[in-house]
Amino acid sequence: MNFAEADGSVAIFDGKTLKGWDGNPKFWRVEDGAIIGESTPKNPSGNNYIVYRDMEAKDFTLRFEIKVEGTGGSGFQYRSKTGLPWLANIADNVTANVGPVNLNWMMTGPQADFWPNSTDWTGQFYSENTPMRILAWRGQVVEGSGMARKQLMGNIGDRKQLASLVKMNDWNEFTVIARGGTCMHILNGQLMAVMVDDDPNSSNNQSGFFGIEIEATTKVYVRNIRVKKIN
Repeated sequence: MNFAEADGSVAIFDGKTLKGWDGNPKFWRVEDGAIIGESTPKNPSGNNYIVYRDMEAKDFTLRFEIKVEGTGGSGFQYRSKTGLPWLANIADNVTANVGPVNLNWMMTGPQADFWPNSTDWTGQFYSENTPMRILAWRGQVVEGSGMARKQLMGNIGDRKQLASLVKMNDWNEFTVIARGGTCMHILNGQLMAVMVDDDPNSSNNQSGFFGIEIEATTKVYVRNIRVKKIN
């Protein structure tokens, strides 16, 4: 990726350790310069996150590289909170493997979705652990106001055609730009989704943590994570 300290960004992953990161070691580790999250049938994670605790941000430019193996998926959380009640049901096999849910490792807030095996989800704007859920599909520009309303304002491209830009079992470059109520997701140089939330009290509009998700049977690799923080 062609960015470094000169653009005002800082690395939030040192490529060697999980310094600053907080997650369940049953699922998260570092190998070959990447953060790896892995969930298997013998070691199921359910929705599981690793949280970057050393920075909170509201307005920023985030860049990283990501690839996923397996049938499950991932996503990058931003402006997110931890410790809030978890709304979804947790599968019995996950509880048997992990024990009672640790809310300090569960994230609530905006997510840049990355599910290469799904024809629809990669690049979309998803509100994790809230009733809002999918707010802007890939290919959409959406304006809303928290949970009150949302309106399609325009189209970036066809959702299915944009899926051709997602690299399977290979590194993808992801950029998230967040300024005020506007969030943009860019994958491999292509704008994928724009969400404008006019509600200043919305969970989409709060300063919060960054984090990485794994879900279902999957192995996610993330590297070269840099943030240019505005505030």
